[in-house]
Amino acid sequence: MWVLVKTLEWATIRLQKGAKKPQPQMPRTPTANGIIERDETPMEKEISLLHRADFEFSHIFYFCRKGFEAIVEDEVTQRFSSEELLSWNLLTRTNVNFHYISLRLTVVWVIGVIVRYCFLLPLRFTLAAIGIISMIVGTTAVGQLPNGRVKNYLSEVVHLTCSRILVRALSGTIHYHNKENRPQKGGICVANHTSPIDAIILTNDGCYAMVGQVHGGLMGIIQRATVKACPHVWFERSEIKDRHLVTKRLREHVADKTKLPILIFPEGTCINNTSVMMFKKGSFEIGGTIYPVAIKYDPQFGDAFWNSSKYNIVSYLLRIMTSWAIVCNVWYLPPMVRKEGEDAVQFANRVRSAIARQGGLTELPWDGGLKRAKVKDTFKEEQQKNYSKMLVRNGSVGSLNAETESD
Repeated sequence: MWVLVKTLEWATIRLQKGAKKPQPQMPRTPTANGIIERDETPMEKEISLLHRADFEFSHIFYFCRKGFEAIVEDEVTQRFSSEELLSWNLLTRTNVNFHYISLRLTVVWVIGVIVRYCFLLPLRFTLAAIGIISMIVGTTAVGQLPNGRVKNYLSEVVHLTCSRILVRALSGTIHYHNKENRPQKGGICVANHTSPIDAIILTNDGCYAMVGQVHGGLMGIIQRATVKACPHVWFERSEIKDRHLVTKRLREHVADKTKLPILIFPEGTCINNTSVMMFKKGSFEIGGTIYPVAIKYDPQFGDAFWNSSKYNIVSYLLRIMTSWAIVCNVWYLPPMVRKEGEDAVQFANRVRSAIARQGGLTELPWDGGLKRAKVKDTFKEEQQKNYSKMLVRNGSVGSLNAETESD
């Protein structure tokens, strides 16, 4: 394996030297890899440069340009596709961007494919099967014990052990930072969401009470087994639509300081680890202490993002298990509480900003539900209202200036 790594390192250097005109690396900004360069000037300021009076036809050009920008490359849908690397190397999972450079590089790449599919995949599949079976059998056995310290201790041992086996099945290399800020019992852990394996990444370092919808199949078997040993919060399909019922059950869980911290992903869908989208406010109406966690994957060794619109869960897991490795950093941020006079939306935005800053992610005000739904009419109406207010304000100023000149 060491020889293979050294060979891949040589091949990467060869790729860099083989480029005819190497491009300088640009800083990771939202527009660095974009097709167009956006102007982030606010609407009011930009339009004010075009006129000094009321409505003018030149205003149309502003809205036309914004419309063209959204059509060519909007900032939302690109967050639901795999992150593009600044430069390709032989350690990446996919061969889509592979270009023939030399016979030696092609041979090295083929050897890498053989190692990943013929050696790593069977080994990882075996480890994953051991981890899942151990989880089902272990939690079922622990669930037969009476409630108490012994049961809680054994439950945590089973969860931690099985989670660490599953992380090994992904060749996970995880770096945890600021462990003194790890979520405590009776609290709520919130994190940005990139992949279903986010939960495994976090439970590798501590136990959490999961929140989610009841599933069937293998996932349903795991849910029914684990809830016997640990106070996970699973909802039926009809219950999860009842927001008040969900809030009530979560508040009851948080009120018990002996129960494990709840793990919630407030974005509600997977984002490609380049940004953090709008947090749903429900998680921040429960009360209690919020423990923010920032997760940042390194896409050079394996793309952890799950594009559910393109791959089903089986295809996704196959891609993950045939990657070289899953490398990521996890930052535990200081606990945060809701300030006096702060509503749930403001609190959610404050937590999201902290996660985005720590993880080096772009903060976007859009709902992740746009992955499958259209933009709400309220967003359009908000822009219309802002433009109307600007016209009214400018009209008032213009009238005042006219009166002053006449006097």
